[in-house]
Amino acid sequence: MSKKASGFSHKLIETNVGLLIILSILVISFAGLVQIVPLFFQHSMTTPTEGVKPYEALRLVGRDIYIREGCVGCHSQQIRMLSHEVQRYGPYSLAGESSYEFPFLWGSKRTGPDLARVGQRYSDDWHRLHLRDPRMVVKESNMPAYPWLQHNTVEGTNVQTRMSRLRMLGVPYTDEEIQAAPEALKDKTEEDAVVAYLQGLGVAGREAAAKVVSEGVR
Repeated sequence: MSKKASGFSHKLIETNVGLLIILSILVISFAGLVQIVPLFFQHSMTTPTEGVKPYEALRLVGRDIYIREGCVGCHSQQIRMLSHEVQRYGPYSLAGESSYEFPFLWGSKRTGPDLARVGQRYSDDWHRLHLRDPRMVVKESNMPAYPWLQHNTVEGTNVQTRMSRLRMLGVPYTDEEIQAAPEALKDKTEEDAVVAYLQGLGVAGREAAAKVVSEGVR
């Protein structure tokens, strides 16, 4: 006769759904922490890429509108270390470029192209037309139009509270920058804000990222 199993056995775990769920959560949590926690102490992950600065007030509001309109659902902002992506979009993304991103918008869905380095690739007028009627500039585009952005003002948006909260998370906004923020939104529309946001994407970190890529190739 076989001895009766005692203590924690596979049979006990596999036949007790509640215990199985608890132990699974513990294992997954531990494994996740082992992978994530060390990154907080890795210099390349925690230090802003050279040239990257916190968003100015108008761009910060534009980013909020970008999130509100669901743009992140179709556009990623993360160029992966794959040759065809680098050839199409530019130098691959560095972790330090997202140091001031709360929340980060890396994304994984690419119904539309990646926007990590779209800044300064097109004129302001191109972006405005693209937002109002995408098919006027990209005939095969399936992107929805956002004509209302040109009529909605951002003046009066409480951007100071937003900047203060971000400062609590480590974004180095000064008192002067926060105080001057409302003036930067004067006479501006939501379209102005989104265009300003798009025009700055990837510009500051592009040179530093290109340097890292070239050094890696060597």
